[in-house]
Amino acid sequence: MAEPVVIWGAGAIGGTIGAFLRRAGHEVMFVDVVPEHVAAIAAGRLRIEGPAASFTTGGPAFLPGKVQGRYRLIILAVKAHHTTAATRALLPHLAEDGAVVSCQNGLNELTIADIVGRSRTIGAFVNFYADYLEPGRISYAKRGAVVVGELDGARTPRLAALHGLLRDFEPDAILSGNVFGYLWGKAGYGAILKASALTDDTIADFIASPARRPMIVALVREILAVAAAEGVTPLGFDGFDPQAFLKGDAAAIELSMGRMESFNRGSAKPRSGIWRDLAVRKRPTDVAAQLAPVRAAARRHGLRMPLADELVALVGEIERGTRVIGDEAADALCAVAARG
Repeated sequence: MAEPVVIWGAGAIGGTIGAFLRRAGHEVMFVDVVPEHVAAIAAGRLRIEGPAASFTTGGPAFLPGKVQGRYRLIILAVKAHHTTAATRALLPHLAEDGAVVSCQNGLNELTIADIVGRSRTIGAFVNFYADYLEPGRISYAKRGAVVVGELDGARTPRLAALHGLLRDFEPDAILSGNVFGYLWGKAGYGAILKASALTDDTIADFIASPARRPMIVALVREILAVAAAEGVTPLGFDGFDPQAFLKGDAAAIELSMGRMESFNRGSAKPRSGIWRDLAVRKRPTDVAAQLAPVRAAARRHGLRMPLADELVALVGEIERGTRVIGDEAADALCAVAARG
């Protein structure tokens, strides 16, 4: 029997990837902290549903404390604020010649590398739309970009093997020598999704709103300025053109905004996972954790981030129940942008 791919965190991202790999005939082991979800997967009742795909599968599944053995490939797919704890939990199960692949939102590769070592860390960027609905049920709403790359940009046999594996999930998956370009691009695009979660608007409606447009542009430019200071060239995907924002090219920005609006109107997942955490699941988000390395880099370069700072504060207020989701929250962010 072939050594399994370990999916550590079998929710929206990990559960979807793992289910596709299992359906394609790969050995897959799922690890998750929700006992009911683990039981459903082990019983062959992992249901992927939605317009992007619909099928049921399953496989060996365990709570973290029940995992035994060491493995060469662990795909980490937990929320950003759980990265440190999850990486420390998986560390005893990572082979000396193994690697952790960060299929997460944020620049979590930096945290993972600090724990397992850079040589045992592979970068990944994902932008498909999925939601964990309940134990054993994941909604796969829309395909999106999937990119993998070594942290130093090298082309290695293990990276080629990983790329081939992930193409059984997303046929258009990309092998890149600049994975941090995609991750920083996602930081800019992801800031729009985070801001949209301040309201009950769909992502598409939020992007299309003329009243929100100056704030969105300023927020993205603020994030991408940090990438530039870090010496990273942000890369685009799924309609997002970071170079347009970096250059302040109004016409190109309008074109990119229109493409992002169209991309999101074509999705069966109209709102972000962050909005779902705030409005439906009533639990803390990973907004602060996702933006932490961006804000830390800004401080190193002496850059101010008033919009990112305010966004983290506003989301925190909603998490604590001292502010409600709605236009007033977005208006507060717009006011910061207006002050320049």
